[in-house]
Amino acid sequence: MRHRKATLKLGRTGSHRKAMFRNMVTSLFKYKRIKTTKIKAKELIRWADRIITLAKKGDLHSRRRALSIIREKGVVHKLFNEEVSQFKNINGGYTRVIKIGYRSTDAAPMALVEFVTGKDEVNKIKFDRVKDEIDEKSTTDNIIREDDLKEKIEIDTEDQAGTEANVSAKKESL
Repeated sequence: MRHRKATLKLGRTGSHRKAMFRNMVTSLFKYKRIKTTKIKAKELIRWADRIITLAKKGDLHSRRRALSIIREKGVVHKLFNEEVSQFKNINGGYTRVIKIGYRSTDAAPMALVEFVTGKDEVNKIKFDRVKDEIDEKSTTDNIIREDDLKEKIEIDTEDQAGTEANVSAKKESL
């Protein structure tokens, strides 16, 4: 029975596993997304969410605890001072795992781990809304690619995103 044994061993010793996840968490905060196996990604989410919760507290003790895990002082400084603001309105689930297929050498399931921000959700809602509007108006002659939609959404977010006047103006221009 495996009662109260939550961590995955991954065929490594405890010190090797801890060092591996410390390196992976550091890389995740440094590069904003990393590619790894699906099983490692699930465990990495636990580590990353714990660090972000410490950053949201923001006190000295939390910063020292984060420094004991993250290997680069500059990454911790940037997280605590600049990047924590994007997670203020979120109460958990700061990261997402996107399955990206299988590795060609050993057929291991691969995944992409990245951060979830409120901006992503707003852009997704706008993307869906604009796409639905275009689908209603589009004909076989007037096909618009998804790249064009993304550009229109980015333009809309740059100049006072979400106002009804801009949405109606964008509808008329299409």
